[in-house]
Amino acid sequence: MKFVDEAVIWVEAGDGGHGCVSFRREKYLPRGGPDGGDGGDGGSVYLVADPNLNTLVNFRYRRRFRAERGENGRGRNMQGRSGQDLLIPVPLGTRVFDRATDELIGELLQAGQRLLVAQGGFHGLGNARYKSSTNRAPRQFKPGSPGERRELFLELILLADVGLLGLPNAGKSSLIRAVSSARPKVADYPFTTLYPNLGVVRIGEHRSFVVADIPGLIAGAAQGVGLGIQFLRHLARTRLLLHLVDIAPLDEREDPAEQVRTLERELAAFGEGLLAKERWLVLNKTDRLEPIALEQRRAQLIEALGWQGPVYAISALTGMGTDRLAQDLMQRLEVLRDSADGHLDTAPAASDGAWYPLS
Repeated sequence: MKFVDEAVIWVEAGDGGHGCVSFRREKYLPRGGPDGGDGGDGGSVYLVADPNLNTLVNFRYRRRFRAERGENGRGRNMQGRSGQDLLIPVPLGTRVFDRATDELIGELLQAGQRLLVAQGGFHGLGNARYKSSTNRAPRQFKPGSPGERRELFLELILLADVGLLGLPNAGKSSLIRAVSSARPKVADYPFTTLYPNLGVVRIGEHRSFVVADIPGLIAGAAQGVGLGIQFLRHLARTRLLLHLVDIAPLDEREDPAEQVRTLERELAAFGEGLLAKERWLVLNKTDRLEPIALEQRRAQLIEALGWQGPVYAISALTGMGTDRLAQDLMQRLEVLRDSADGHLDTAPAASDGAWYPLS
């Protein structure tokens, strides 16, 4: 299925039914009086968060949605039937904007959550409503009001606990394959990942977290170079970022420290608090190095960056070090979740400069 994270749709709520002008006329009731009923309310349009969806691709083929109109009122004080509400399923993490005003209408973050995007029209009033002691035969009525009509911009931001950062061919897709059941494409050329992938990492029973792998970033990504800004926003809701670095590049002229600085500049340029998120450094492709060479390159990289956070050494290809990384991520996320729920006053960060070599 093609991954689509933006869509423009047109929604139209149902109009309210008109009130009825009617008089009761029966053989033995010469003074029956007015009996026109009210119309029915128009159906409203709701977006509903569906956990079974992970893309907005359905809106590529259908863009206009209309709720049912309310029926008109009828004689004998019969009210028209109200129109049915229209429920439109969207993926979790969808943000909804009014395209005319750029107003954020709301976000859908929980399964089954509903968001009203177009209010149905109010029912009209029949002439029986206008009967009074001085107006015995009213002929006025009130038409139903029109339903709301809106052009909406839908933006999907994936819901994940951990986001993977890295230049093309840093090994992000290999890592998500090693720790989860996700199977993104892996090849020996850059930009094999063309759209975000989600993987669920399970640590024992009832303990799991979601990892998001976005396409590799390059210099100028925040300004739209490469796939750039198109997918950077999918890291906005993550709790923690893993910064993958190829510690043994085939081209020895490539500097791992400069790779890290390049992505830091892109995170700062993009904004939305990405650079301020907790970030762990993960040295990948360590299977190409001897232990002594790995330790030397690690020390040089930490010194060049002045890195203060945790540093992990892994080989996503062979799986070495990935279990330890996944276990520590689970423990850290549990601390962050408890802190967000108010169970802890603070969320202590991992030990500064902690080094987790291959085990």
